[in-house]
Amino acid sequence: MNLIKLDKMAGQDSMLIFHVLARIGYEGLVIVSPSKPLASVGYFQDAAKEIDLEFCANADIPVMRREVGGGATYLDGNQIFYQMIWNRKNPKFPNNVKKIFEVLSEPACETYQKFGINAMFRAENDIITDKGKKIAGEGGGDIGDSMVFVGGILLDFDYVTMSKVLKVPDEKFRDKIYKSMEENLTTMKRELGEIPPREDVKRVLVESFEKLTGKLEPIEFDEETIKKMRELEKVFTSDEFLFKKTPRIPQGVKIKEGIEILYGLYKTKGGLIRTAEEIENKKRIRDIVVSGDFNLFPKNGLNEVEDTLKNIDFNEDIIKKEIEKVYDKKNIESPGVNPEDFAKTIIGAK
Repeated sequence: MNLIKLDKMAGQDSMLIFHVLARIGYEGLVIVSPSKPLASVGYFQDAAKEIDLEFCANADIPVMRREVGGGATYLDGNQIFYQMIWNRKNPKFPNNVKKIFEVLSEPACETYQKFGINAMFRAENDIITDKGKKIAGEGGGDIGDSMVFVGGILLDFDYVTMSKVLKVPDEKFRDKIYKSMEENLTTMKRELGEIPPREDVKRVLVESFEKLTGKLEPIEFDEETIKKMRELEKVFTSDEFLFKKTPRIPQGVKIKEGIEILYGLYKTKGGLIRTAEEIENKKRIRDIVVSGDFNLFPKNGLNEVEDTLKNIDFNEDIIKKEIEKVYDKKNIESPGVNPEDFAKTIIGAK
C-alpha cells in the first residue's frame, strides 16, 4: 500500500484529496492538514441546519460536505488528518463496519499514547482519554469501489470559532456549546502543556498504521490527480451538493387541512437523527427527509430508506419493519443506529 505524506494543503484540498483518490483506486494512507480553515458537514447532515452559513461567509470560512458520515466540525492547521483508503475487497481490512472503526482507530490511539496521552477507542466513532474527554472523532464511508476512514490528531483546537461555526437557536445556547466543548473536548496541547513537533507526530502516526498495513511506500501527488481534484471541486462546492440533504418539505406546521409538517430529533449511541415529515391526517407519511451525524454504509442506503417510508402508515411497528427490509436488502450497516431508532425519531416528531 502507498503513502502520500503532505504538509498543509490550500483551501478544501485537504478534504477533496481522499475523495479523488478513492475514485481512482488508490490504496493507502494520506497524512495532511489544511492551510486555511474550513467547516465540514457529514454526508447525511443538513448543512443549513448544522452550520451558521452567514457567519462562515462573513469570516471567509468555506463550507464543504464530505462523502463520509459524522458531524459538523471546524478544521484548521492544528489538526493532522489521517485518511485511509482501500478497495472494499482488500482482505487486509475488516468487512464489518463496526470492526473497521475499532481496528483503524488503533494507530491514532497508539500515537497519542506514544506522546504520553492515555487514549482509547470508544464505540461508535470517538477516541477519548482515560479521563473520558474526547480527543478525536472519526468517520467513514463508501466511495465507488473504495472504502474510506478518516480522522484527525488534535494538536490544538479553536473552541471559539467552532462554537460560532455551528448553527444554534440563540447566543445563550452558543455559550453553552462553547463551555461544553471546553469541558469535554481536549487536545495534545491541553494534555501535555505544549504541542509536540508536527513531523514527530506524523512519523509516529505512519509507523502505527504500518503495524496494520505493512510497509507503506511513499509516492508523489501527481499532476493528473491534482487535475481530477480541480474537476471534483466544482461539484463539491456547488449549492446542489452542499444542500443535498436540506429538506424538500416546505417550512411551517400546517400546510392545509389534514397535512402537518413534523420535525423529529433523536440522539442514539451512533449519532443524532433528524427527520422532516409530511404527515396526512396523522395516519400516513406522504414525504420524509432523514439526516444526521451518524455513519451508514452503503451511503445510498439512506435514500432507499426515505423512498420506502413514503406513503406508508404512520405506525412505529410498520415503519420499523419497512426499514428492516431495506437494511436486509441493501446490507446496510450503521454503527450505533438501528431501524428502531429511526422509527422512534419519526413517531416522536413534533
